[in-house]
Amino acid sequence: MRRLLVLIVPLLVALVAALGVPLAFAVVQRESQETYLDRLGDASRFASLAENALASDRLTALREELVRYDQLYGISAALVGTDGTVLESSRRPFALDDPHVEVGLQAAFGGYRGETDQSVWPWERVNLVVVEPVGRDSEVVAAVVTISPTDGLRSAILRQWGVLALIGLVPMLGVVAVAWPMSRWVLRPVRRLDEATAAVAGGRLDARADELGGPPELRRLAASFNAMVDVVGRALRRQRAFVADASHQLRNPLASLRLAVDNLGPHVTDDAGREAQRIAVDEAEEMGRVLDTLLAATRLDSASAAEPVDVDNLLATHVPGWRALAGGMRLEVTVPPGLRALEPPGGLGSVLDELVGNAIRLSGGTRVKVWGRTSDDHVELHVTDDGTGLSDEERAAALSRFWRAPRHQNIPGTGLGLAICAELIASAGGELTLLPAEPHGLDAVIRLGTRTPV
Repeated sequence: MRRLLVLIVPLLVALVAALGVPLAFAVVQRESQETYLDRLGDASRFASLAENALASDRLTALREELVRYDQLYGISAALVGTDGTVLESSRRPFALDDPHVEVGLQAAFGGYRGETDQSVWPWERVNLVVVEPVGRDSEVVAAVVTISPTDGLRSAILRQWGVLALIGLVPMLGVVAVAWPMSRWVLRPVRRLDEATAAVAGGRLDARADELGGPPELRRLAASFNAMVDVVGRALRRQRAFVADASHQLRNPLASLRLAVDNLGPHVTDDAGREAQRIAVDEAEEMGRVLDTLLAATRLDSASAAEPVDVDNLLATHVPGWRALAGGMRLEVTVPPGLRALEPPGGLGSVLDELVGNAIRLSGGTRVKVWGRTSDDHVELHVTDDGTGLSDEERAAALSRFWRAPRHQNIPGTGLGLAICAELIASAGGELTLLPAEPHGLDAVIRLGTRTPV
């Protein structure tokens, strides 16, 4: 919601400014021009009176007019001769040192009016000067000067600016007031749909999106999402039912086959028969391992979410079994104490069992090292051997299902172990990578987070 307001409010401010700034300029020009024209009318009247007074030498009456005008409006006025002397004025002394007065007198004595565009801004404490020539055509005999304070003009401009700001602010606040609940109405089902999506991705197939709130398009999207989750849930239930049925239907015949082959042993007397019986037993065992591995792979989608686990306790449980499996190989475990990592579905111990077992059975080396370290908010666990290792192409293919190195074809295995481990680690938000070890061998790296993602 805050991001939406960050987008909307600057646009509204820019729109109001685009309309308000020209209007503010227009207000200044209009008010200044109206005031100037009003003062110009007064100055023109005084110029007409002054022309008659100069012709009849009756300046006293003109001075009385100027004084009454000043007392009534607070605007000082004077009659200035062409030599720059003040002939009559409403105030004494009357200062002519204002730059605007000097410029206006020069223009008036030249037979024309001075500056007519005097824009007064609210922050400028200046006077409005109007100079009107006295005389006709080029026969200018004097000039009338009025000096008006602009306090009232500037206050009027500020008031109109305030009205403009209020006119612009009210719609903007109205838009924000409408956009806030509307955006909440629109975004609430989006947020709930996002939460439902994250829950389903985490394995909670009972999560559903809200189909009742928001616009019709979002309601249809939520309904489609819920229908999709229902379809996926039914498919997974059928798959799990199939796995359970297959487990029951295949294990019993396989156990019967294995028992029958074993029972043939006492009845086989020649070497060729005993060899065939041994091969049959090995094949039955291999079929059992393949079945167990396939069932484990199909159960990945129903595994529980990852939870933090104490690596120290886990190692204390599994290291004795690794040492027994290692036999004559040297096994080193150097993991810092206090490590905690997210345990993938099926257990981190089973993943380490697979990696350590592969290193012992398949590496062809003399040493296996299990070590760990922390990196930012992740934990890295390494299973490193000093065997022949894998080429770049083999490491890239080793995490694929049913892949086995050519030199390991005669060693019992299905080619599913690493692939399942990689999927288990990935389901916990981690990663399993295979790297070359130094100076030779393979380094299987498990990278897991330390906290459950929010």
